[in-house]
Amino acid sequence: MFTGIVEEVGTVRGIEAVQNGRRLTIGAHQVMVDAAIGDSIAVDGVCQTIVERTAEEFVVQAIATTLGRTTLGDLGPGDVVNLERPLAAGARLGGHFVQGHVDAVGTVRRVEREGEHVLLDVETPAVVREVTVLHGSIAMHGVSLTVNALSADDVVQVALIPHTWMHTNLHRLVPGSRINLEGDLLGRFVVEYLKRRGGSGVL
Repeated sequence: MFTGIVEEVGTVRGIEAVQNGRRLTIGAHQVMVDAAIGDSIAVDGVCQTIVERTAEEFVVQAIATTLGRTTLGDLGPGDVVNLERPLAAGARLGGHFVQGHVDAVGTVRRVEREGEHVLLDVETPAVVREVTVLHGSIAMHGVSLTVNALSADDVVQVALIPHTWMHTNLHRLVPGSRINLEGDLLGRFVVEYLKRRGGSGVL
């Protein structure tokens, strides 16, 4: 379980194709302090397992299913990724509960500065849109964000404060960029419950 509060932006240092997936070597500092082989780590919001590590980098192995459902398959050497270690018991929960299980990949439609903030409009697939509510939570590339506005054309807008803009990789987004999305955990359970009771969700 994660919180969506990015600890560090790491750099992809190597990619190796393996049977049914890819091995990603990622350079980092802060998250390496107590990282151990077998630990989970969120990479752009995707929960992965550390399979190797050195003092300044770690390796994860993304299977084909993960590559097909997220943007990890788009990464290349030199790309930067948002990193977060799992929530420690007793720690403050600064964002919201994030599982690291990406629901879908969205497409950035607009990036616009408004005063000190940056407005980010993302076209969101139905599986995420139906669990998203105004002023609720959504994770984008693993960053816990508050929904600022919803539009009829399946666009979710979030407002990024300067700290989030500068201390994550979201500042690299441009119209057309693909972005990992995870809908609100509680919303997912509510919608699934309603569907099982014979409803059609909340769309």
